[in-house]
Amino acid sequence: MRKGIHPAYDYVVFRDTSCGATFRIRSTCTSKQTIVWEDGNTYPVIDLDISSASHPFYTGEQRRVSAEGRVARFQQRFGTVSRRSSDAK
Repeated sequence: MRKGIHPAYDYVVFRDTSCGATFRIRSTCTSKQTIVWEDGNTYPVIDLDISSASHPFYTGEQRRVSAEGRVARFQQRFGTVSRRSSDAK
C-alpha cells in the first residue's frame, strides 16, 4: 500500500445509546470522545442510535402480521371477487 493516502484503521468502540451495549471493532471512523475498554486501553467511542443489540429485527420483538389479517383487510378494501365458472357461457 502507498503511504499517506489511506485513513487510519484502528480499534474503535461503538456504543448503542438506546440500550447501552458496546462493541469494539476496527474501523476508519474517528471521534474526539474516548472510553476505557475492558482490556484497560483507551479507544475512541462513537455513539449509535440503534444497532443489532436494540433493533427489533435482531431482538425478535418485531411486530408480526398474521396472514389471516392480511386476507381480511384485502377483502374489506376490495370486496370478495366472484369467479365466473368456465362452464356457464
